[in-house]
Amino acid sequence: MSEPGSRKRLLAVSSSGGHWQQLLLLGEAFADFDVVYASTVAESRPADGGTSLRLREVNRTQPWLALPALWEALLLVRGLRPAVIVSTGAGPGLLVLLAGRLLGVPTVWVDSVANAERLSMSGWLARRFVQLHCSQWEHLADEGRTKFLGRML
Repeated sequence: MSEPGSRKRLLAVSSSGGHWQQLLLLGEAFADFDVVYASTVAESRPADGGTSLRLREVNRTQPWLALPALWEALLLVRGLRPAVIVSTGAGPGLLVLLAGRLLGVPTVWVDSVANAERLSMSGWLARRFVQLHCSQWEHLADEGRTKFLGRML
């Protein structure tokens, strides 16, 4: 394994609650990266004590907050220059992935295991622009954009 300073940076993003818990479950998959976590709750800290940043809360009940949140996401991605961005949702993760896509950063969406019948609204939107779109339910995968790579829970 390479030295921490020479490893590529991964930006791991989610809302609080279940989205955050599922993002933390992906931690082993991030072992070869220097990970920066971003969430909507300042107290959210990864178990390894890594870097954690706070994001503005954005959801469908307050759509007017999306534009300033997207601007902040663009500044965040531009400043961190991650090699890849991974999100488990919801709104804030979607906007950071969109910012990453606009800036040419590879993006990954992992839809919540709670969405067993259909993709989440944010997941459905993310599907249109992320490079890798995953569902944790095999029956939601398709031959097009959504892949099933297993479940975290």
